Amino acid sequence: MSGGGYDVVVDVDEEGDLGHTDLQEDLEFHSSNFTADHAQSARKSPGGTGLPLPATAGSGSQKRLLWTLSFYAQFFDVDTNAVLSRCWAALYPRANFLDVLEGNPDLYGPFWIATTVVFILFLGGTISQYLAREVGARFAYDFTLLSGAAGLIYGYTVVIPTVLFLVLKYFGSESANLLECCALYGYSNLIWIPVALISWSNLTLLNWVFVGIGFGWSVAFLLRNLYPVLSATDRKTSKALLIIVVCLHAGLAITIKWLFFAHQSLVKADDPVPAAGGDAATKLFF
Repeated sequence: MSGGGYDVVVDVDEEGDLGHTDLQEDLEFHSSNFTADHAQSARKSPGGTGLPLPATAGSGSQKRLLWTLSFYAQFFDVDTNAVLSRCWAALYPRANFLDVLEGNPDLYGPFWIATTVVFILFLGGTISQYLAREVGARFAYDFTLLSGAAGLIYGYTVVIPTVLFLVLKYFGSESANLLECCALYGYSNLIWIPVALISWSNLTLLNWVFVGIGFGWSVAFLLRNLYPVLSATDRKTSKALLIIVVCLHAGLAITIKWLFFAHQSLVKADDPVPAAGGDAATKLFF
């Protein structure tokens, strides 16, 4: 009866004799608020603990609009331990990186990794230019290296996975996820940090070796994790996409080499050192 919204009240005489109870006279039906009370208690205490709901309990049902901060905040909802474990998984890939993400890809790690790569490329390129300057010449900082590094790294990390995601959707892939693609490319940039730190010397062959190691390490990481997604398309398309991914990543590595570490060569012919009062056009200003 309680399920129908009624409570049963039985009127018992002093002797406790139920045998002569008149159901018509002794049974009274009252409206019950059991259902409402139960619903209210469920809202206040999940699991019947009597504790109030957490502040984020209702966030799943709230709409996040594209122009609100809460929409973008959800992509940075990750703690330091998770970011460090993902960085380690990117440098030493033992398991599929998409499994490491556990369905919660973030943009926090990719953003700071890309930012670190930008500044280290600028630093390494500046040191490379300084070492390659003519003896006795003054050195001028080239801040176009900073803007070039930002455009290259940020552009590659955002544009390439976005285009790849759209292409996969066009070919009917249901497993493609934009955030996972961005996270995958973002964490793959991690290898360029040690490469940029050691590629500033003016030994051409050594720099090519360092950049080649960075390319091989990062492209292997990308192919290992992108292959299950790309293979969801037909065989011809997946093979073409794999080749395009490798070529674009090779283009990134070559661009990094020539833009930031091309001022080298201890084997080049010695240039004459300009005289103290020589042509002003040959001088570099600090």
